[in-house]
Amino acid sequence: MMHMTFYWGIKATILFDFWKTDSWLSYIISLLACFLFSAFYQYLENRRIQFKSLSSSSSGNTPPPQSDSGVSAPLIPKSGNTTRSIAKTASVLLFGVNAAIGYLLMLAAMSFNGGVFIAIVVGLTVGYLFFRSDDGGADSTAENPCACA
Repeated sequence: MMHMTFYWGIKATILFDFWKTDSWLSYIISLLACFLFSAFYQYLENRRIQFKSLSSSSSGNTPPPQSDSGVSAPLIPKSGNTTRSIAKTASVLLFGVNAAIGYLLMLAAMSFNGGVFIAIVVGLTVGYLFFRSDDGGADSTAENPCACA
């Protein structure tokens, strides 16, 4: 039966039926996995923000191409702008991966095990400290404390 309130103990089922802890060793390994997964989430979020800023900074520096007649064609991308499209594609793909990881972290926290919850929150905090605290506000819209955003 699934717990509906926080509990403290080494017996927990995390995300899948086969991920059960029944000893201190398996519980500590599971907490470490939750911690590392949370920190990895912050790392990927940092990469995504950097790709997003790369794709947006490249797009603002070039004027729209013009034809020989002097007519502007803003909807036709410049052929030499592959860096921007690669960065945008990477940003989109990382958004999808981060959304999946964020929801998995949320579901793991919903196991209502106190240790799992603390490992996830501490992992997100440490990951933010190492990977995102010095980004200088590169993307203020991405500053969302929810792991699934």
